[in-house]
Amino acid sequence: MAFLDNSGDIILDAVLTDTGRYKLARGEFNISQFALGDDEIDYSLYNKTHASGSTYYDLEILQTPVLEAFTNNASSLKSKLMTVANTDLLYLPVIKLNEKKLTTKRHTSGAFLVAVNNDTENALNDNGGLTGVIKGENAQSPNTTIRLDQGLDTSDISPAMALDSNLIETQYIIELDNRLGKIVSPLLSTSFEGASPSIIPLEPNFIDDDNIASYAVDTGNTDYVSENNSTDTTAEDGDQTLAGPRGTILQLNIAASLDLNTGTYLFSRLGSTDTGSDSFQVTSAGSETVNTSYIDTTLKITGVQTGYRVDVPIRFIRKQ
Repeated sequence: MAFLDNSGDIILDAVLTDTGRYKLARGEFNISQFALGDDEIDYSLYNKTHASGSTYYDLEILQTPVLEAFTNNASSLKSKLMTVANTDLLYLPVIKLNEKKLTTKRHTSGAFLVAVNNDTENALNDNGGLTGVIKGENAQSPNTTIRLDQGLDTSDISPAMALDSNLIETQYIIELDNRLGKIVSPLLSTSFEGASPSIIPLEPNFIDDDNIASYAVDTGNTDYVSENNSTDTTAEDGDQTLAGPRGTILQLNIAASLDLNTGTYLFSRLGSTDTGSDSFQVTSAGSETVNTSYIDTTLKITGVQTGYRVDVPIRFIRKQ
């Protein structure tokens, strides 16, 4: 990875994605889609007081060094450009992590912890339970849920106002390392009458050559996506995180993969061992520090309508 000098002529640096190169090798290559982004742009550099006039207002932006193109889809184009036909808009929608309730808060380490097996879940429960812990083997309550709210985050427009239909996210793309976990509904289900609550993994739409699984969910799948009809504006409202008009809510949980649930190989290859401040305490027989192994990764949420993306830190944790 390197920066390209953009101080002269405009640079177009393009490369094929991994899928594109695969199709090129098979003689099936045909450009059908492309995406544009502005990850490197700092719009605060726009200078309306430039002494040389309006031609120079955006000169510093245009001459900002840009990253050379690279093929790793997990790293490229975090901020995709979108086209909005309505030029009267003053605010664009966002997707925001909702941590207003204990059941949707992250752990104090800054990530959501996924306990990969029953022993780890029990150890956490012995300590009275910890905020931000997702039970990766068992779905029984209580359990933390990852919730994201979509809409306008401004107090200048009342949440009682309807959000423009063109700005409402009706579909989301969820990306997670398939070696580590699966996306599951936060709602409990039973496979037959009298059975214990069980989790049903969502089937990925695509798994790329980096083992990143992509899942698509929309408003037709109410286990994950629902309309946000709340118009509450009071400070006491403990459920809403957006100040303005609201669109949809995305809720999900994560189940640990079988590899993490039953073995330590991936923890030794991809993870670390914690014997310090992030260790949890088991108090069933006095107080003892329980060491853990963990793997840090990122859950990526992208709105299909706007291209807005949120990265959610995830830590898979296993009791040693």
